[in-house]
Amino acid sequence: MPILVHRRPAARARARSPRKAAPARRNLKWARLRDEDLLQMRFCDLKLKLDRTPLARHMRTLYRDLERRGIDFRPHAWFGEEWFSPDGVPGISIPFYLAHPRLERLERTMMKNVEGGNAQWLKRILRHEAGHAIDTAYRLRRRKRWRETFGPASLPYPDRYRPRPGSRRYVQHLGDWYAQSHPTEDFAETFAVWLTPNSSWRRGYADWPAYQKLEFVDELMAGLRGKRAPVRSRARIEPIDTSTRTLAEHYSEKLERYSEDRRGLIDVMLSKVFMPSRPRRTTPRASTLMRAARRELVDAVVREQGVARYSAFQILRMIIERSDQLGLYPRGSRRDALRNARLMLSRLVSLYAESTSPQMRL
Repeated sequence: MPILVHRRPAARARARSPRKAAPARRNLKWARLRDEDLLQMRFCDLKLKLDRTPLARHMRTLYRDLERRGIDFRPHAWFGEEWFSPDGVPGISIPFYLAHPRLERLERTMMKNVEGGNAQWLKRILRHEAGHAIDTAYRLRRRKRWRETFGPASLPYPDRYRPRPGSRRYVQHLGDWYAQSHPTEDFAETFAVWLTPNSSWRRGYADWPAYQKLEFVDELMAGLRGKRAPVRSRARIEPIDTSTRTLAEHYSEKLERYSEDRRGLIDVMLSKVFMPSRPRRTTPRASTLMRAARRELVDAVVREQGVARYSAFQILRMIIERSDQLGLYPRGSRRDALRNARLMLSRLVSLYAESTSPQMRL
């Protein structure tokens, strides 16, 4: 079966403390290279070991979360080129750039974004990927109730999907209404919400149809307590420590693959409303400005178009997060910036409300 790459939107092992890991990072000669020279490095020559990076600490946190929920299985992890959990292998590939701050800086330079680049984002992705791994380990998708709840996992995995922002049949976890893309993603997102420590899903989703999915996952996981997973493969699919590809080859392909998305509709609109340089020292980020005016912006669009407040908030959140990732600043006065932000939000809400709503890339 083909490898499913579960992106967005968003992962095992013993770990050294961050204090012990730091000297190893300082001694890596490639960490001092210029971007041009670092790009010529082969993946296998980076000599990355997951248990020698802060990622090991996050894997321990994931294991504790699983243990608290009574799940005995522990997915294994390795460094790959992208986030994914392979078919048939209950493990998680973590992108190499999260292994070291120097590689994160290169990723940000090349892609303008670091997927999983902060602790909260990273934890959300790891819980999501753990959902895929648990699904594989216990062959959950074969169960009749799983298929009745989420749909057949055998459905073709799309390159793109058309989200319905107003739907409450799906949980919200990674953003971009990712649960709507495929039944396996629906399960992984639902599992991640269920797994989140101190999750208030019973209250937060009480009046949503998605609540039934969360209850099913809760019942399903309870039935796995004390049971050994039938699929326990420790294989590592496409690990970078055996790859002779250079980072330049990797980014050349990645940029070509995502160039359309990086210049997508939201980015185009943001580039017209905001700018990448700070005009004055006291100018706040565009994301800060919009976040402070969220209610004002949403109220205006709801009055104009009569759309659901929930949908408008979700689209505004996507705009704010993307603006923050691109490091954008307002053009002109605060009044002008908020007026333009309102027009942009209104346009996007209108597009998503149409039957030909923008497609989200997986």
